[in-house]
Amino acid sequence: MKEGEVSLVKFVFWLSFFVILYTYIGYPLVLSGWRSLRRQKVNKREILPSVSVIVAAYNEERVIERKLKNLFGLDYPASLMEIIVSSDGSTDQTEAKVSRWKEQYPNGPSLLLLTAPAHVGKAAALNRAVARARGEILVFTDARQTLDRKAAAALVSNFADDRVGAVSGELILVDRPGGEGASGVGLYWRYEKWLRKMESDVDSMLGATGAIYAIRKSLYDPIPAETILDDVLIPMQAVFKGYRTVFEPNALAYDFIAKRTENEFARKVRTLAGNYQLLWGTDALRSWRRNRVFIQYFSHKVARLVVPFMLILLLFSNLFLMQGVYLIFLWLQLAWYGLALLGGVSNGKIDPKTT
Repeated sequence: MKEGEVSLVKFVFWLSFFVILYTYIGYPLVLSGWRSLRRQKVNKREILPSVSVIVAAYNEERVIERKLKNLFGLDYPASLMEIIVSSDGSTDQTEAKVSRWKEQYPNGPSLLLLTAPAHVGKAAALNRAVARARGEILVFTDARQTLDRKAAAALVSNFADDRVGAVSGELILVDRPGGEGASGVGLYWRYEKWLRKMESDVDSMLGATGAIYAIRKSLYDPIPAETILDDVLIPMQAVFKGYRTVFEPNALAYDFIAKRTENEFARKVRTLAGNYQLLWGTDALRSWRRNRVFIQYFSHKVARLVVPFMLILLLFSNLFLMQGVYLIFLWLQLAWYGLALLGGVSNGKIDPKTT
C-alpha cells in the first residue's frame, strides 16, 4: 500500500479501537470521576400517595395468579393501591383467571381487568391502563417477575423529592437448575447496574428496568404503539420535562436467568432493535438542548450501537497491518473470536454442523 493508504488504514484501526475502549472502559471511568465531583442525593422519606400498579399481559396464564398473589401481598395500604391488568388480546386463560381472582378476593386492593379485541402490542396496553389509572404514581411491572413486599413503598419514597419524576427498582437475576450462561449474564448485569447507579447519582438513569419502575402520572404521555423499549422511553419522559429518573436499590424484583442462551440472545437482539428505534424515532433523545443527559445517552446507548461496526473495522483494518504491535492485536482478535465461537458451540447456540 502507498503511504497515504497506510495512514488511512491506521486511522481507521485506532479510531475503532478507541471507540470500543471508551464505550466499555473510558465512559465508566469518566462517569465515576463525574460522580465524585457532583453526586446528587435524593431526599427520600416515607410517603403514601395513591398508586396504580400496571401489568401488561399477553397469554400469561402460567404466571398471572402468582403475580396477583404477589401484588396483593405488597406492604402498602390496600385503600391507596389499585392493580390494573391490561390484557393485550390474550387468547388463553389469562383474563378468566384475573376475573376469578377478583371474585375470590374482593377485600384486597382494587383490581381492574382491561381487555382488547386483538393483540396490538405492549405499548398500547400500557396506554389503555394509564388512561384508566387513578393513582398519583404509576408503577409498571411485568407479569413474570416477583416483587419484594416493600418494593412499592421503597419506590414511592423517592417521590418525596420534588425533583424526582421517575424511579427504577433493581432486578435480581436468579439462576435456575440446568440454566445456561448464568455467569456471563450475571457479570454483564452487575456491570450494567453499576453504570445505572452512577448515572442516577450524577443526574438520571437512561431508562429503567422493565421489571419494576414508577413515574408520576402527571408526567406520562401516551407512547407510540410500536414502542419496543417502554422502560426507556417512559422514564425519559420525566427527564425531558426537567425531572430526575433515579435508582432505588431497595425496590427489588426477582427473575430467573434465561434457561437457554438463545433466549438471552433473543432478548439482547430485541433490546438492540429497541435502541435503534428510539435513536431514530425520538427527536428529544438526539437533541442536546432537550436532553440534558445527552452525553450519558450518547456514551451509554449510542456508542454501543456503533461498537459492532467498530469491531468489524478493527478486524479488517488489522488485516492490512500485520507488523509489530498490529500483529499482536490481530492474534488477540482471532483468539477472542475463536473463544466466542467455542463458547457458542458448547452452549448449543451454534450448530457445529453448519459452521
